[in-house]
Amino acid sequence: MNRWTLMVTAALVVSVVGVVSGAEKRPNFVWLISEDNSVHYSKLYFDSGAEMPQISKLAEEGVIFNHAFSVAPVCSAARSILATGCYGSRIGTQFHRKVVTVPLPKDVTPVYAVMGAAGYYTSNKTKTDYNFISSSDHYWNSKKDWRGRAEGQPFFHKQSFGVSHEGALQRANKGGIEDPVFVNPRHPNTPLFRQANQAYNDINTTMDGQVGAVVDQLEKDGLLEDTFIFYFGDHGGVLPGSKGYAYETGLHVPFVVRIPKNFKHLVDLKPGTRTDGFVSFVDFGPTIMHLAGLEPPKGVDGVPFMGKGISKADLEKRDEAFGIADRFDEKYDLVRTLRKGKWKYMRSYQPFNFDGLHNGYRYRMAAFREWRDMYKAGKLTDVAAQFFEPRDAEALYDIEKDPYETVNLAKDPAYVKTTVMMRERLRERVKGLPDLSMYPESYLIEKAFGNPVAFGLAHKKEIGELLDVADLALQPYADAKAGIGAALQSDNPWKRYWALTACSSFGKTASDFIEAAKALAAKDGNGLVRTRAAEFLALIGAQAPQAVIMDVLANSTSVHEVGIVLNTATLLQDGTPSYDFTITRADVGAEGVSDPVVRRLDYFGGGPGEPPKRKKAKKKK
Repeated sequence: MNRWTLMVTAALVVSVVGVVSGAEKRPNFVWLISEDNSVHYSKLYFDSGAEMPQISKLAEEGVIFNHAFSVAPVCSAARSILATGCYGSRIGTQFHRKVVTVPLPKDVTPVYAVMGAAGYYTSNKTKTDYNFISSSDHYWNSKKDWRGRAEGQPFFHKQSFGVSHEGALQRANKGGIEDPVFVNPRHPNTPLFRQANQAYNDINTTMDGQVGAVVDQLEKDGLLEDTFIFYFGDHGGVLPGSKGYAYETGLHVPFVVRIPKNFKHLVDLKPGTRTDGFVSFVDFGPTIMHLAGLEPPKGVDGVPFMGKGISKADLEKRDEAFGIADRFDEKYDLVRTLRKGKWKYMRSYQPFNFDGLHNGYRYRMAAFREWRDMYKAGKLTDVAAQFFEPRDAEALYDIEKDPYETVNLAKDPAYVKTTVMMRERLRERVKGLPDLSMYPESYLIEKAFGNPVAFGLAHKKEIGELLDVADLALQPYADAKAGIGAALQSDNPWKRYWALTACSSFGKTASDFIEAAKALAAKDGNGLVRTRAAEFLALIGAQAPQAVIMDVLANSTSVHEVGIVLNTATLLQDGTPSYDFTITRADVGAEGVSDPVVRRLDYFGGGPGEPPKRKKAKKKK
């Protein structure tokens, strides 16, 4: 029995004895989570947002957090961070939708298991869509609430509200309205987009009422003043370009904590106030553990932001938040962000992999389709067109002046010092984790996901070296050229991979490496290196990619590698210049099936359609 198991077992014994003997009363905790919500759609934060009287009432009796972040901009990745208190790209939970689940580190236990082992009744309505393997799910009393507990037992209840989920807006986004409604400047201001914004405000009003109903039940049960209520969005969204993207609309979530009268002595925050202190999902679990008098697991990345020994001044000193975006369904990407005060720094490691690249679920929404159609017709403003064009490798935004991230200040000489400072702080984060995503997902599945944290620590030096090669794309080309040339000749395939990615980031400026790229595309022993070489040559119009891509697909033995290659094929077909592909399942040599591959093959017209429906487990008689 390890140290953490002993500690949890001891806590359980103490908690049970406490309930029996009438020991000091402990607070309850309720997490009320609206799906697909960023701050931009709440009037608590933006005048254009929806009126939410029930959540506003919670704010009057609690604290509004002006700077709360989900870390990841999509549900399973964000939920895994919330449950563990760990950054997903350190422990291997960063990809959505998961094609494999990973074991947790020995020194990390999910928040619900920590609370359950300490004597709390833990209930969940209803999602457990985690990217990790857990032997602790028995602690969740799914589809129930606190009313199933023993008399006097403290509880931790989590409840999600799906009415605000993206799917609801897909169904509601029809027709159009001429009424003046606020539209994000990154979007076209059309009747359809105005209707989408109005529909989403209406949906949020409905969600607000559902949140209020839970609070009313707590009050009816006589538990309101013994319970900390956390209301927050599970990540950003949900209008086009929010969910799944590492912009503020994807990461910056509303967060209100109602402080119960019977436990107000535990916090140095006054009801009816706001705080500018920065918090993120890695901190939520450690915070309720601290409030409950428990020690968070040693392996978590988060730090408590409320409770004994934590002053309001301590909280206000916190001014940074780290963000990650990796694969979302079949769309592969790699973006890391850092918020520090009013500054937002965004590092796109594959900037040519533009935001508007096809994703089947995204484009079910009528507004998404209209946005793309208007781009193809040349009817968008320069700001609205950015979504369908290559990104800058790095970007700096002043969020106070530019909340929708429309003006990249990284190119402005007046902001060089700020850009360099933010770049270096982000590099420290990525190297320090270390960030597993410097390797492709297919390689991680093959080599790392048996024990992701151990793999990361064993390869920390190499991860740092790969980051150095990737970041050659941030240097002037004349300064980066020698480093790229050396990396292209490296025995390490992932250095060749990142050198080619840097070439694609430079575009035609890196034409010096056309012949080297042609050689790698033709005969490199790594399929993804060949793919990146073909991608670079195609993006600059130096060589058609179809022969190389089809050969890699035919000879790949990994269905997960195939998903990455098909993402490149989609990019090269949808982008500029454009190359036509016809790809069927018969063209793929790898055995097996994965969600990203099925979705991409369906897009190319040669696939089996939607992923097979998961069979429900039969109930035991």
